[in-house]
Formats: sequence, C-alpha cells, structure tokens
Amino acid sequence: MSELQQLGQKDREPLLNPVDRVSELLFGLFMALTFVGVVSMATAGREEIKTMLAAALGCNLAWGIVDAVMYLVRTIAERGRSLTLVRSVQAARDAEAGRQLIEESLSPAVSKLITTFEVEAIRGRLVALPAVPDRPTLRRGDLLAALAVFLIVVASTFPVALPFVFFEDAGFALFVSRAIALTMLFLGGLALGRYAGYGSWKTGIMMAGLGVGVVAVVIALGG
Repeated sequence: MSELQQLGQKDREPLLNPVDRVSELLFGLFMALTFVGVVSMATAGREEIKTMLAAALGCNLAWGIVDAVMYLVRTIAERGRSLTLVRSVQAARDAEAGRQLIEESLSPAVSKLITTFEVEAIRGRLVALPAVPDRPTLRRGDLLAALAVFLIVVASTFPVALPFVFFEDAGFALFVSRAIALTMLFLGGLALGRYAGYGSWKTGIMMAGLGVGVVAVVIALGG
C-alpha cells in the first residue's frame, strides 16, 4: 500500500530503489556491449572505432531519454491509480464496499497477510483524508529520479567504450571492454540477488551468462 501512503506525505522515498538503479545500469550495459561488438576487429581502424563509439553513446542517450520519460509516465499513472482508488473508497455506498475495493487493489501475496481489521483501518484513514488532489502531479523528486535514470543509462556506456580510447590495439581493447562489461553485469546481478534474497551469486552468474550470450550472438553475426 506504499502508493496510498505517499498521498499523505510530502517527502518521497530515495530517488530510485536498488532494482531501478541496477536494472537501468544493466540495460545500458547490454546495449553498449552490443554496439561495441559490431566493429569487425580484422578491419577496424580509428575512424570505424570512432563511429562505433558515437553510435553506442547516441543509442544510450536516446534510450536514456526514453527510459526517463517512461519512468515519469509510470509514476504519474501509478499515482493516478491511487487517487482513483481513494475517491472510489470515499464514495463507496458502505464500509463493506470500501473494504472490497481496497482488497481488490492488493497483490495476491499481500492480501493473504492482511486482516479484515487492518483493511478497515486503511479504509478509515482514506475516508478521513481532508483533501484529495484533483489529478496526479509530478513533483521535483520525480524529475530528479528521471534525471538519475537518464544518467545511469548514459554512464553505463563509458566503462565499455573507454578501452577503445586508451588502447591502440582494437582487438585488445575489445577484450578489455567485454571483460569490464561482463564484470559489471555480474556485480549488477549480485546486487539484485542480494536485494531480492534470491541468491546473489546465482543472479550474478545469470547476468554474466546473459552478457556472454549477447557477445556470442554478436560474434556469430560477424562482430
């Protein structure tokens, strides 16, 4: 019920939760890894590498903008859904109807843990709200979170691209780039697994395995 709780709060949670941060990083890494592999190392010159780097950065810039906008869309849609629920509960014909609306909004896992007494307590707090906004709005924190999404996606390009700037040998630069990307994918998976309680090492290996799969596909396609 965190969405409902936010209605009565001026402060919001940290800009992005661990899943958002790591997911955006992983998305950016996968895209950068794909672009880095498109240059054939047998024929790659400095101009081709510059073109590849520009393409990788441009792709992640575009994706960062799209992802940031979609974050705002998701935020305001969820906030609008919460407002609709509050209004529906306040306008319900009786307490039972209001409780049913709240129960229907809960996920199956949460609905098994919450009692009728607790649902009624929530309904009472919603009905007692002094004022409900006419429409969902975005706040300064939402815009900062969207900016963070954009920066994470764009920043994920540089660890993968920088080896081509520092090393003249394109083949060696590609090796270092892929090694860095796979390491970051493993660490990202490690963080996700630890946060979810699923098994950090398993998730880290899974993410690294996905990275290896991407590399294998790129190589098979001539990268």
